[in-house]
Amino acid sequence: MDRRSASANLRVIVADDDRDTVDTLALLLGDAGCVVQKVYSGKDVLPAVRVFRPDVIILDLVVPGMSGYAVAQEIRHSFLDLRRPLMIAMSGKWAEAPDRLIARQVGFDHHLLKPCDPARLFELLKPLQPN
Repeated sequence: MDRRSASANLRVIVADDDRDTVDTLALLLGDAGCVVQKVYSGKDVLPAVRVFRPDVIILDLVVPGMSGYAVAQEIRHSFLDLRRPLMIAMSGKWAEAPDRLIARQVGFDHHLLKPCDPARLFELLKPLQPN
């Protein structure tokens, strides 16, 4: 069974050192029925992934402790394809074509500019929602 269809509510980790960004996204996602885990540093993402078992990880590329690129690469190497969370990069600085290419190469599925458009975020999550 594909882990993305295993539960009625998407489990989402939001990781960014900007607490306002994390809290705002968590509020929006929670209102949409997602179960959200907030993380404020790169080094805390991997332990949270192991315990929380998210369907989606929304991760800033520049976070203290461990870069978003390094976190994504570790997750890509740690999970089977069907069990790997959907990885969404967020960045306010690293948004050019080469930055997006690097993000894809390390394991991100999508790349959003900060502040992200909630409609675009929900569009990315829609295929994971149960019918």
